[in-house]
Amino acid sequence: MVVTVRHRLETSGQGDAHDLTPAVVTALVDSRLADGIATVCVVGSTAAVTTLEFEPGVIRDLGEVCERLAPRAGKYAHHLRWGDDNGSSHVRAALLGPSVAIPFTDRSLTLGTWQQVTLVEFDTRPRAREVVIQLIGD
Repeated sequence: MVVTVRHRLETSGQGDAHDLTPAVVTALVDSRLADGIATVCVVGSTAAVTTLEFEPGVIRDLGEVCERLAPRAGKYAHHLRWGDDNGSSHVRAALLGPSVAIPFTDRSLTLGTWQQVTLVEFDTRPRAREVVIQLIGD
């Protein structure tokens, strides 16, 4: 069986992070599936979904690494092509990726104690985001 749930949220711009774990757990509980795989995917090319320990220190550390790898004030061909300022957003999102797949067993996500499903906003402005949670299982 396949169950698809759409989750919407508002972000405040580059560096904002949201714990998606409660939304994924709710989707799983409501689905009545016991075993399978949960895929969590953000729609768009300037945000990413990953797993990490959702706490301010890790969020800050990730932001600092992203700033070193793809500095916001860097020179991006994307800016020249489109006349905007979010080239770093696209590069950062591409590095982390738009989705994760997490197995679930006995109606429980297979996550570590300090591991949460997290959306990281990389766009340079606030955004309305749609996250698709798709559960495949029995």
